[in-house]
Amino acid sequence: MPRIRRARTIAAEPDALWEIIADPHHLPRWWPQVQRVEDASAAAWTKVLTTPRGRPVRADYTRVRAQRPRSLVWRQEVEESPFERILSEAVTEFALDPVGDGATRVEVAQTQRLRGTARFGGLMVRRATRRHLSDALDGLADIAERRP
Repeated sequence: MPRIRRARTIAAEPDALWEIIADPHHLPRWWPQVQRVEDASAAAWTKVLTTPRGRPVRADYTRVRAQRPRSLVWRQEVEESPFERILSEAVTEFALDPVGDGATRVEVAQTQRLRGTARFGGLMVRRATRRHLSDALDGLADIAERRP
């Protein structure tokens, strides 16, 4: 499946945005559907997500690469998870580029490789992923632009 990308210019310095993006404890504040984060360290964490029906689902993540304050990559650990039937891979990448006047262009990209019959739902997954990433950037902007 191709990478889905979304970008937005946020009125905050790259370092300030990095502090939010790189710390998994902040995810419930800005990443859609995240209720809380458990067992968080700089290298790995568990997101507790809420389904549309209000049920909690756990998803484990691992930090793959980080270059402060320019880029961050994390991977969802899909093996032996509820997502294993539909995903073979899920990787999220962030790129932060200063644009001047204290603003930063933030691009978030997600690559999801579908498995089995889920491959036939690619169009729906792409549409949902675009909306999800746009919502994440909106949440990040809300937090970052309110910071003193």
